[in-house]
Amino acid sequence: MKLVSLRLVAAAAMAVCLGQSAFAAKPTGDSPAVQRALAHLGGAAFAAAHSSGADAFVARDLVVDADGAEHVRFDRSHNGLHVIGGDLVVHSAGDGSFRGVSHMQSRMIQIDLSPKVDAKLAAKAAQAEFGTGGTVKDKELVVFARDTKPVLAWDVKVSGVRADGTPSEAHLIISATSKKLLDRWDDIHTADAVGNGKTLYSGKVKLHADLSGSTYTLKDATRGSHYVVSMGNGTSTETIFTGSDNVWGDSTEASTETAAADAAYGQNMTWDFYKTTFGRNGIADDGAGARSRVHYSSNYDNAFWDDSCFCMTYGDGNTFTPLVSLDVAGHEMTHGVTSRTAGLVYSRQSGGLNEGTSDIMGSMVEYYANNANDVGDYLIGEELYPAGSGKALRYMYQPSLDGASADCFYATVGLIDVHYSSGVANHFYFLLAEGTTAGVPSKTCVKGDKKVASGSATLTGIGRDKASKIWYRALTVYMTSSTDYADARVATISAATDLYGASSAEVAAVKAAWTAVNRS
Repeated sequence: MKLVSLRLVAAAAMAVCLGQSAFAAKPTGDSPAVQRALAHLGGAAFAAAHSSGADAFVARDLVVDADGAEHVRFDRSHNGLHVIGGDLVVHSAGDGSFRGVSHMQSRMIQIDLSPKVDAKLAAKAAQAEFGTGGTVKDKELVVFARDTKPVLAWDVKVSGVRADGTPSEAHLIISATSKKLLDRWDDIHTADAVGNGKTLYSGKVKLHADLSGSTYTLKDATRGSHYVVSMGNGTSTETIFTGSDNVWGDSTEASTETAAADAAYGQNMTWDFYKTTFGRNGIADDGAGARSRVHYSSNYDNAFWDDSCFCMTYGDGNTFTPLVSLDVAGHEMTHGVTSRTAGLVYSRQSGGLNEGTSDIMGSMVEYYANNANDVGDYLIGEELYPAGSGKALRYMYQPSLDGASADCFYATVGLIDVHYSSGVANHFYFLLAEGTTAGVPSKTCVKGDKKVASGSATLTGIGRDKASKIWYRALTVYMTSSTDYADARVATISAATDLYGASSAEVAAVKAAWTAVNRS
């Protein structure tokens, strides 16, 4: 698909360092920033956004930079139908003038809105694709415009359970003309395969709790009142953790409170990382905390973020030890951040970027915590394996070490599982932050490389702090739901330009790191 990401002012004019955004929140419809952006969509941005007179836009997010520049994120509808892949961000300068628009919809919507396949037939087709045990929860006629010419389709939501026991809230996109499956993704995003808290992985840590009478509740009023519950090795009943001594766990699996202490610590460090590094006030940037659910199901070898309940869930593991490690917590809660910003759809290349974003920020949470018991690194989930095994769920410096992830971009990388196509983003980020010397510790990609990189180029990294700020700004300001790796390159270059200037070493490093993973 043709890459669309327009910047209508000279890059040199953006050489001011913006720092943290002055404001970021869900805007009201009468917000002056929204009204300015809507005016641009009806004027200077109309053709660039492939708009038509039948399109309508509803603001979902607003970022205002310290210099007054505005970035308004919109969802699109066409004749009242939601447009999947039609979301966009309108960029305005501090004086309100139009700067550009970030989007992935490739052309104007010009389609017949009368479905040849009715809702009942679409639901039947979706259930067949989902497999046994799925229940259709909703059917919505939509315009599907992801990586394709816009077409009429049904978004059929099917609820069920995957083969490994993970709950599923699946979207199956069924053609409204042929019953063909166009796309599918899940609203539940998993990790792969896979007082005082006395934690399993992070040692003794400080935790906040609520006190009512003589009873403490594992709930943190200083961080949006997020809290922890036990699932009791079931899948439906939640019991909040309470106690009389404000000491949680004993650093072993023998105490059911130990996993809860890890989960609470993971919540705290993720909250603090986003607040301190980016000025983000909670996952949804609204000051509200989520909840963490531990001891989910029996021997469940995974963890997941569920956007519908705004909650994290952890299994006790079977192959793995309990999945409450710090980087897994940061990974899963970052799925929530992504859903509230770019909304990267969990399939194809955008799904790989979604997973990669969670790996990147999960690793950065671990570094931020600076915990001597779980030292920061570019491995994800290494604590879930026996000490000294050298194993991890992901290896960001060389993703292919897991036997399935891609070190390099190639044309069909979006067709592999999102946990493995994420390797391109992970590898890019490692090279950007840390660099590499003659292929040590990270090889670069040369022409023809796919899952395994074989090059030995030398790159100089810009450091984790700058790299994370570039990725976060790209995610929250420039990426949209269908962003692919080509547009992620443009988005990160735009973000680095905003933060450090068009002629900066940081912009050059972003370009070099993408080239080093074969996305030039």
